[in-house]
Parts: sequence; C-alpha cells; structure tokens
Amino acid sequence: MSESEKGRVTGINYLKVLIFTLVGLIAFQSCSYLTSNKDNKQLFSFLSGQEQNPKEPINYQFNDGIMSKSISVRSVLKNFIAIEQEEGVGARVRRSIGTMKMRRFPPFLMLDDFFVKPPAGFPDHPHHGQETITYNLKGMIAHEDFTGSKGVLFPGDLQFMTAGKGIVHSEIPVSLEDGSASNGLQLWVDLPAELKNCEPRYRDLRKKQTPEVKVNDNLTVRVISGKSYGVDSVQELAYTPVHFYHFITSKKGTEFAQEFPKDFNVFFYILKGSLAVNDQVFPEHSAVFFDTDGEGVAGTSVSDDAEFVLIGGKILDQEVLQHGPFVETSRERMIDVFRNYQYGMNGFENAHSWDSKIAGGISEAEARKLYKE
Repeated sequence: MSESEKGRVTGINYLKVLIFTLVGLIAFQSCSYLTSNKDNKQLFSFLSGQEQNPKEPINYQFNDGIMSKSISVRSVLKNFIAIEQEEGVGARVRRSIGTMKMRRFPPFLMLDDFFVKPPAGFPDHPHHGQETITYNLKGMIAHEDFTGSKGVLFPGDLQFMTAGKGIVHSEIPVSLEDGSASNGLQLWVDLPAELKNCEPRYRDLRKKQTPEVKVNDNLTVRVISGKSYGVDSVQELAYTPVHFYHFITSKKGTEFAQEFPKDFNVFFYILKGSLAVNDQVFPEHSAVFFDTDGEGVAGTSVSDDAEFVLIGGKILDQEVLQHGPFVETSRERMIDVFRNYQYGMNGFENAHSWDSKIAGGISEAEARKLYKE
C-alpha cells in the first residue's frame, strides 16, 4: 500500500471514530438514561398503571435432584412478546430487554434473539463497561477483536466476553454451504463499577462443556451457569454473577422449578412453544420478568416440545448510564469513555488502526480452519 493510500485509510478510520463520537455525545446530551435499582418497582408500576400490591406467597414442592423441598414462588412482574426489528447490518432480532417495554432489568442491559445470514452481521464495533453472553443455537458465528482473539461458535456453543475498559470486535455469521441462517441469543450484562476498567477477556464454552440433567422423561435442563436439579455448571464464566439455564420439555403438562438467590433478578424467554406460570399462559417469544418476592420460579409447559431460557443475575447497587455499547455509572465517567475512544487511549489504543478480517464475510471452510487454529 502506498503512503497516500495509507493516509487515506487512516483518515477514513479517524473520520469514522469522530462521527461515532459526535453522534454519541449529541445523543448522550439529549436522551441518556440514568437510573438506579431502587426505582425499578416504581417504574414498573408507572408503566403498567397499577399499584404493586403485596400478594400471598405461593409454595411449590419439587425434588431438586438431592432432596424434596418446598420453595416460595416468585410472582410475575411484567411480560410481553418480543417484536422482530432490524439491527446491525441487515440482521433481524427480537429484542426484549433494551426496549421501551423493559429498558433494563439490572444487571441485564439487553437480550436479542438474533437471526442473521450473510452478508448481514455485526461488523467492527466497540464495547465498554459490560459483559456479553452469546449463545449460538443454529448455524455458525465467527468473532474477532483488536486484541488478536478470534474463534467460531458452533451450535450449542457460548461465548462470555468481558469488554472492561474497552474492546472493538466483529461478529459475523458464517456463510454455510447449505445456505441456512444462524440463530442465537446475545445477553448484555452490566459490570460492577469497580470492574468497568478491567482488562478485556473471553471465555468460549463448548456445548460438550455444559452439563445436561435429565430430570425425567419429559424434562431436560442444560446447566450453562449455576446449579439445577443437583448439577453444577462450569465456574467463573463472568465477573457479574449470572445463572443461565436452557429448559427443554417434550410433553404438554411438564412441570419445572428452579431456585435463585434472593438478590437476583430473574426472567425467562420462550424460544419455542408456550408456558404457564401462576395460572397465566405465555406464548412463544414471550419475555417474562419476575419480582424478588420468592425463592424461585416454577411453571408448566402448555405445549409439546417447549423450550425456554431461564436467567437470573445479581442486582448491582449502582447507577446505570448507557449509550449504545458504552455503559457507565455517571455522566463524567461516560464523557471519559467517549474521549478515550476518540483519541485511542486507555483501552482503545488500537481502535483507529484495526480492521477485522472477517467483516467482509467468512466461508464455512475458512471458519472451520479458524476454529482449528
């Protein structure tokens, strides 16, 4: 590449950074969100137009794989069906957390059920102050970042990424030989204030590394993070404590139950079929959020072959200010993040000069080679 071409590329990269920063600052000044966890219930009451009246606890008897026990069941706080929308470059997502119906559910900032097929994808973009959990359900997803990390997620694989002080990466669907699309979930999780400037890190979790417990002939639970029916997951996957389970039922009327710590917020998202909780039925693609008034969640499948993810996370006692993929606890700290990104410092040193190799697309053969590397 000639010196003039290098100069042109560098100029384009700086222009992209400047535009991103200016747009971010304008949006930040006009529509930034600053909320605290103590306002959650008041916010839900306002949105629903209903008072949050205390209810008598419901107890559920079940066997957790070790002994029979009774737990108090959490009540439903809010629910809605996730609507499909466009995101990234040509991708389609059903977003539940991160919408006007549920702006955030601490520590959770966003949940997308994504459907993506080349040339669509999520090319080079930054993150700060958060963790992401990507659960690939179908197809293949390639990823690469400016620290040199790269890899491929196959069906059933997960990636736990800690952005920390700053990272720029690319997530691109692999062009499969059969022409099919990729489908998965991506969950954004807030980081504690004291860890927002930690070093970035990755943890790829292969399908074979996540234990499954066959509770009975009609219920199987994939224990991604946490403990379910006496079976523990791999440990230390994320800094913010998160419990993540994939429930699979094969017959209508199958009962399920799961305990959670009392300081966790809990929700489920229905991938397939329908479920009933506390005599209320929820159809496919429903996101159901629970109050903190019980020891766990229990329900019943209302259709054959129902599947859902049940997720809980430790409620962080801190302010949350978010602009896109940047998450902080105050306006001053957010301005510092924009400055760091604009000038390429304090974690974003490579942001101006790095371009991913996969942003333009990656074939199945190339992806399998990348995985072997």
